[in-house]
Amino acid sequence: MRTRILLFAVLFMGPGLSLRAQEGATKYSGRQPGTPGKGIESVVKATIIYDNYVHTEGTQADWGYSILIEGTGKTILFDTGTNPGIFRHNFEKLNLDAASVDEVFISHEHGDHFGGLHEFLAMNGDVKVVVPNTFSSRFIKEYASECDGVELIETPVEICENLYSSGVLGKAIPEQALVLNTASGLIVMTGCSHPGIITMLKEIKSTFNRNIYMVFGGFHLMDRSDREIVEIAGQMRDLGIVKCGATHCTGEKQIKIFREVFGKDFVEMGTGNKLVFN
Repeated sequence: MRTRILLFAVLFMGPGLSLRAQEGATKYSGRQPGTPGKGIESVVKATIIYDNYVHTEGTQADWGYSILIEGTGKTILFDTGTNPGIFRHNFEKLNLDAASVDEVFISHEHGDHFGGLHEFLAMNGDVKVVVPNTFSSRFIKEYASECDGVELIETPVEICENLYSSGVLGKAIPEQALVLNTASGLIVMTGCSHPGIITMLKEIKSTFNRNIYMVFGGFHLMDRSDREIVEIAGQMRDLGIVKCGATHCTGEKQIKIFREVFGKDFVEMGTGNKLVFN
């Protein structure tokens, strides 16, 4: 029920939503991105905390998504899954350090991506919570007092060197992705890809004027046919994308097709998996 209520707010509160959302929140203080340079020079790790599938024994799967990004100038928690207890269990089972997190980015206003936020802020409230500027005033009021402040994203912005928010993409269900610049190209990290995964990738490639090497996360393709998935995978290849890690809301049958199309370049996901970029 909570997710449906929040979705209703995003869809039907109208053009005044962004203005009302400003109450109790401020604009994100990062710089507008220039043309990305040659990319990261140190190892960057993305640990999957919450996912529909298990990778590491002892962690728990559930509908939802969360990853921790370490090795850039800031440690970033991207989404917090659905169930607070499962989020904490996996976070602790993976020996992750809540105190090391500098900022929490939420991809979009659906409960399977911020359900563990109260739980994380109880572990470390000395963080900014960064959300699209379309988030409801209800969300902001609920979380602003538990953290160092809620900050709003509108356009693409630099989080720290070589790590960016895509800015707010889409209209019906606005969403932000995270973009890591590496020597091989951009790594795009998605929550659910409600605006359309190909639409998002095209816009990100155009914005940053750089090839995308890999995309991973939820693609929200559960209702798409086999033929459509093959076509989408082909469009990814046409965009120059080398590696794909489809998970969460993509759909099990759909993930199987991505796995077949990308072959050795398909990256398995699941709770506890650690993706390393250098």
